[in-house]
Amino acid sequence: MQHIEVKIVENVATIAMDRAPVCNAIDSQMITDLTQAFSDVHQEKRVGAVVLTGKGKFFSSGADLKSLASIADLEPLEAQTEWLQFWRELTELCETLLRFPKPVVAAVDGPAIGAGLALALAADMIVLGTAGSLVANASHRGLIGGLTAPLLTFRFGAAVAARMLLTGMPMEAEEAHRLGMCCELVPSDQIWVAANTWAKHCTHGPREAMQATKRILNESIGEALMTQLSTGAATAATLCSTEAASEGIRAFIEKRPPQWP
Repeated sequence: MQHIEVKIVENVATIAMDRAPVCNAIDSQMITDLTQAFSDVHQEKRVGAVVLTGKGKFFSSGADLKSLASIADLEPLEAQTEWLQFWRELTELCETLLRFPKPVVAAVDGPAIGAGLALALAADMIVLGTAGSLVANASHRGLIGGLTAPLLTFRFGAAVAARMLLTGMPMEAEEAHRLGMCCELVPSDQIWVAANTWAKHCTHGPREAMQATKRILNESIGEALMTQLSTGAATAATLCSTEAASEGIRAFIEKRPPQWP
């Protein structure tokens, strides 16, 4: 695995995204590596819970827009196929976390943006460090939060989702904690310890009960969520083909304000 580091301490596995030079941006290789890491941890019998985190100053900056820019340069039909494939892979990764039989705690100390936020929301709970923030700003790049929208609504309701998705403004750690979006807010140097403690709390019961509880939460109560994720991914892929999306991606890469068509 190129971009993932896995460590196991006692009965908790830590899966760390390790593309710090690009703020843990998510490309196809990162998705493949994360999927493999969760598969490996699933098979590891001594592991009862997982901490998902990112190395460096970001949890994850979201979809790797440089990779997406290379898709935008393809012929339209070929590009559309690639957009659909990318968003399908990302959706399947989120579904992997939602269906994962062991509790997953996201340790977020730094920005979790777009697709990175979606991964944090697909975890069962979030622990925030004081440097953490939650950002859903796809619409300000000419894109759509096809995965973050249903996940935000499922976890925290339509009011919080609308505020974040439409304004694109960061939800800073203190405000997120006040709104109940994380289970604990801790100093940055305590983020892993706190997340690990929450993960260990989840291992005190029998595994069959934990697995059944997750199934009730994410598959029964959230019965419509999987369909909404698939629909959101398809819409996101379609929107990637628009002029606005191309301009938003180019503006980000060129580090300039977008000039909307």
